[in-house]
Amino acid sequence: MHEVAKPYSTLKNAGTHWLGKIPAHWEEKRGKFFFREVDERSQTGREELLSVSHKTGVTPRSQKNVTMFKAESYIGHKLARKDDIVINTMWAWMAALGVATDTGIVSPAYGVYRPHSNELFDPRYLDYLLRTPMMKWEYLTRSTGIRSSRLRLYPDKFLDISFPRPPLEEQIKMVAFLRVKESQIARLIRNKQRLIALLNEQKQGIINRAVTRGLDPVAPMKPTGIDWMPVVPAHWEVKPLKQVCSVQFSNVDKHSLAGEKPVLLCNYTDVYKNDFIDSSMDFMAATASDGEIARFSLEPGDVMITKDSEAWDDIGVPALVHEPLERVLCGYHLALLRSKQDMLTPEFLFYAFSATSIMQQLHIAASGVTRYGLSKLSIKNTLLPIPDTVAEQQSIVEQIVKQTDPIDKAKMRIDQEITLIQEYRQRLIADVVTGKLDVRGVDLPELDADAVTTPGIPLDATPEPAEVDA
Repeated sequence: MHEVAKPYSTLKNAGTHWLGKIPAHWEEKRGKFFFREVDERSQTGREELLSVSHKTGVTPRSQKNVTMFKAESYIGHKLARKDDIVINTMWAWMAALGVATDTGIVSPAYGVYRPHSNELFDPRYLDYLLRTPMMKWEYLTRSTGIRSSRLRLYPDKFLDISFPRPPLEEQIKMVAFLRVKESQIARLIRNKQRLIALLNEQKQGIINRAVTRGLDPVAPMKPTGIDWMPVVPAHWEVKPLKQVCSVQFSNVDKHSLAGEKPVLLCNYTDVYKNDFIDSSMDFMAATASDGEIARFSLEPGDVMITKDSEAWDDIGVPALVHEPLERVLCGYHLALLRSKQDMLTPEFLFYAFSATSIMQQLHIAASGVTRYGLSKLSIKNTLLPIPDTVAEQQSIVEQIVKQTDPIDKAKMRIDQEITLIQEYRQRLIADVVTGKLDVRGVDLPELDADAVTTPGIPLDATPEPAEVDA
């Protein structure tokens, strides 16, 4: 019978409260006994640019889809050598840090720390340890300044943190165990994500068929001359959006300025992640002028779409304002659509923009290289198939809701399962690297070819349109 992970038999009290008890044979010392700050500068500026993220740790920027401004020269920027710890000083409290897997260039404002000896830590174990929730709490409590804008983790504070240090061979065993477990978890999550993708395809098929062909399968059809929507019911019309809807581009940014009035912002991620906008959501606090409040205050029935993004297929994602909102404005990077409700119901407009045929127009119209965007004219000229009565539009919406509700509930259950799996992964890593589970006697299978290759990277259930990055 294979050994399983179990608690260590002999423990001792750790000097740090969050560690609790640690294995009796482990060492525990403050960071200054293990690491030193280094300030080595690039002489050529030609080394690999490194990205430091709260989500993926330290990775080559070439492997990421980022659109940040690039300096004319990187001569004089800090060098991080392989196995160095790199910390985004201002975002350490979000765990924007990690261990470099290759030599590269980072911002001069970042902290770079090097182990006193290669015999102290396996860099993969250290990367796991540095990014645990308990260490993140240490960074937060030791950082000084104003939260989220000028909160910094200075070298003396980082080097004062206590680190557990298992024997090196034990660290290597922990890493091997966690890599196998992450491979298994990754496979499980991928399978669930594939199921979500299939459910999304099924939902898209229902919506697209309903908003382009109606509910009557034998209704007479007429040609449109449009490749992506060749026919529509004979009594429908195909109209550009501008004839049935107003289009506004919000210019309300996230800054709070003196002399303006306090408001709440419905931002890009609120629309990207939610079909419906309601008062239960946690909107961002900001300020706006009287003119902005008059133009961009959200009303029930408003539809917002994402108008620009780093990925072309993230453009045109819609969300419907479901109920009255107090002082909530449409934020930047969004287009606000307000239908003429005697011609077009808001709910039908929302589902129309959820349909493959309509979204395809927006994807084709988007322009850009590293960032894609829609012009107001391209949105206004988007062609919509429109049933000739509001009553038929409402019937179509009711049928879509009836047919897609079981799909949405199934997706929600799967998302919850993925969240629980991710929480299990995080807990397992923390328990292993802080000595709560002994994995020394666990027999490990060979790692699959598609196994996770970088420790500490979260397996997200849904894509994030933005992240803290260097």
